[in-house]
Amino acid sequence: MPQKTKHTPMMEQYLSIKKQYPYAFLFYRLGDFYELFFDDAVKVARLLELTLTSRNKNAEEQIPMCGVPHHSAKGYIDTLIEMGYKVAICEQVEDPKQAKGMVKREVVQVVTPGTVMQSKTVEAKENNYIAAVASLHPHIGLSYADLTTGEIKVTEVESLQEAVNELVSIQCKEVIIEAGEFLDLQETLAQHYNMSVSHPSSDDHQHPLSSLTESIQDRSLIRVIDLLLAYLSETQMRSLDHLQEVQFYETRNFLLYGQDARRNLELTTSLRDGSKKGTLLWLMDETQTAMGGRMLRSWLEKPLIRKKQIEERLDKVEGLLNHFFERNDLVEVLKNIYDLERLAGRVAFGTVNARDLIQLKQSLDQIPHVTDIIDRLNAEKIWDSYLNQLDPINDVRDLIEQAIDEDPPISVTDGEIIRRGYHEQLDKYKEAMTNGKRWMAELEQQEREATGIKNLKIGFNKVFGYYIEVSKGNVSKLQEGRYERKQTLTNAERYSTPELKEKEALILEAEEKSKNLEYDLFVGVRQMVKEEIDRLQKLARAVAEIDVLQSFAAVSEEYNYVRPKFSVDSQDIHIKNGRHPVVEKVMGEQSYVPNDVDLTKETSVLLITGPNMSGKSTFMRQLALSVIMAQMGCFVPAESASLPVFDRLFTRIGAMDDLIGGQSTFMVEMNETNQALQHATENSLLLFDEIGRGTATYDGMALAEAIIEYVHDKIRAKTLFSTHYHELTVLEERLQGLKNVHVGAVEEEGNLVFLHKMMEGPADKSYGVQVARLAGLPDSLLDRAGHILSDLEQKEDHLFEDKDEQSVSVKEISQMKQEQLNLFDDLTTNEKDVISALQKVNVLNTTPIEALQLLSQLQDKIENR
Repeated sequence: MPQKTKHTPMMEQYLSIKKQYPYAFLFYRLGDFYELFFDDAVKVARLLELTLTSRNKNAEEQIPMCGVPHHSAKGYIDTLIEMGYKVAICEQVEDPKQAKGMVKREVVQVVTPGTVMQSKTVEAKENNYIAAVASLHPHIGLSYADLTTGEIKVTEVESLQEAVNELVSIQCKEVIIEAGEFLDLQETLAQHYNMSVSHPSSDDHQHPLSSLTESIQDRSLIRVIDLLLAYLSETQMRSLDHLQEVQFYETRNFLLYGQDARRNLELTTSLRDGSKKGTLLWLMDETQTAMGGRMLRSWLEKPLIRKKQIEERLDKVEGLLNHFFERNDLVEVLKNIYDLERLAGRVAFGTVNARDLIQLKQSLDQIPHVTDIIDRLNAEKIWDSYLNQLDPINDVRDLIEQAIDEDPPISVTDGEIIRRGYHEQLDKYKEAMTNGKRWMAELEQQEREATGIKNLKIGFNKVFGYYIEVSKGNVSKLQEGRYERKQTLTNAERYSTPELKEKEALILEAEEKSKNLEYDLFVGVRQMVKEEIDRLQKLARAVAEIDVLQSFAAVSEEYNYVRPKFSVDSQDIHIKNGRHPVVEKVMGEQSYVPNDVDLTKETSVLLITGPNMSGKSTFMRQLALSVIMAQMGCFVPAESASLPVFDRLFTRIGAMDDLIGGQSTFMVEMNETNQALQHATENSLLLFDEIGRGTATYDGMALAEAIIEYVHDKIRAKTLFSTHYHELTVLEERLQGLKNVHVGAVEEEGNLVFLHKMMEGPADKSYGVQVARLAGLPDSLLDRAGHILSDLEQKEDHLFEDKDEQSVSVKEISQMKQEQLNLFDDLTTNEKDVISALQKVNVLNTTPIEALQLLSQLQDKIENR
């Protein structure tokens, strides 16, 4: 049996701690560095491009090792977190000078993708959510929190697909799941959505935060909340007093749409490059505060479905539009308000510094101005709820003003952060330091005069303390025994005197005691601020909502949007001169061609035809975006708009495969279509673009017709269905609720011109060859395509010589074409036998000789027919 390798006491300590955190890189504090060993060192050196060295270089088994300076470790940790890894930070928890034997070390925090408080990975206007998912039989519990702001929410969903949709909608960074639960979900989240999946370390999920769940009426939800809170307590190992009471919500109380709609409509992420630019969020974001930006995103992800709530928001937006000067004043005030939510979080976390507190004070200074502006807007009492929430928290503001210097350093341990006059003893220390330094300046002048050495100076460094410095050329001018030699330099000598040593002791003692006292006083101020975190969070929420409302007003005014009207008794849609808000912003109002949308009680489906690139998809998207904007409480891009309140929104727009998931474009298309057919209600909005194009023509046409019939007859939801299958336009004759419309296009001197205008009736043709000409395909190719198209159209016309085309169903057309193209109806018996024999041949197991023999036999059989 091989002898176990013996490690030093330090390495034994390291291995013992590492054993507790096998899932994380252990940053082990050694002096001024964080060191990593063994596999951690090898992996981190590669990931961060660090130099990999080794410990015990002369030993048979060298230990791989790498490290980073403790003062710059945050940047390295942020990089690892951004890559999806976890980091356990191990600190020395006792003074090395007082330690007996090995200095005690402990992990003081585990940083994970979902628990980052301050990092380059945490965007100011984005939340950093960590979630937990648990089975609640028969439903699924979902709880999530943002550690930077303290908000916690919980809901339950009926399927894993709904759980994925919620996690994707909040852009979750990390998901906690029991190790043996939802294995398919774990794989989906990690591989398809780049979410870090974590597991709890034990089954009991104990935590000290049970008071946060007192308002939850459905106690079955406690399991998933405990899973989340236990993980946060276990990894953060500190006070989490800023965590707010858990809020329960039901997904059905908001306009529901899935990640397919989010992607197809480019709500938050551009399909082109994955950025925010070119999205609805980009268009609507005129918020002035970070918390307002996060609130806007949350409203976009969860539009309202209750008419009263929507109208309340619209009333406030209209009020802001009608008060231009007050709104401008509000914008200027909001610009001076920092991120109250995250400042409160850092106070609770113990990572706030003096500059953060000054930002908090400056923000609180603005609240009376916000209150004054809102009060001027409140003639109709629609802002009363906000006036009640705009608490200036004067006690916190006054405390910071009295205690914290107006321009403090970043460090909280180096002094100069507490204002003079706040603490008597601290003032005495500072006075001693000031007097001592003044005495030093006077002594320097006296010695220059006494010795006649004009460049004599008194200096200080941390190693030798205060000293008198004389250049080498002037040493001979010194009277023998005047100074005590302290240090020899190349170009100078340094000296001291008993009196200088005495003053040095007094100054350094005052400096040390001053710094320690300042830090203690700062911690006391931070603790007093921490006790008012609830008030800060409520204030932050009110300011954030006001900011979003002014953003709606700013966008509505800039782009000439109109207030939508809602009806709860009718599902009619009437939009006059509607526009796509993002396309209009990019193109300019003068270039964009607006369109009407009319869907009445008698019309539930608009069947849209027209050439590619003519604007069919844009027309569909602009309706969906107007619905979302309206139910968020914003004005919409139109001359007038009358809308119902929709409960769900489904889209099937654009061609996109899922190669990682093993799904073709057509399978993605069918899955998205199925989601709509399974979950839509008569109060939903469906947008279907080119259903069936991913398969054979007749299969696609048959599917498209069947889907239209199903939506029309069974779901009866408002639906826009665009297609290139012109054969589908005959459905208007037999489906009472379907209406044909088309995007206009004209040919001028052989060139196709898009009108981008929606017109009644079906398009006369697809203009496919003309669109190809616009794309620049070779003329010879296009001429040949034109001849082929003409031949095909003539053959198709032949099908209807004895039939009224308009009375033929799409299915009949497909059947007639299939009959015409069936080439094998008149085969002889021998020919059919040959085909049968060929079908039975196992080509992979047939030798060349056997293949030639079989071919000869089959040929003889055909010739002898």
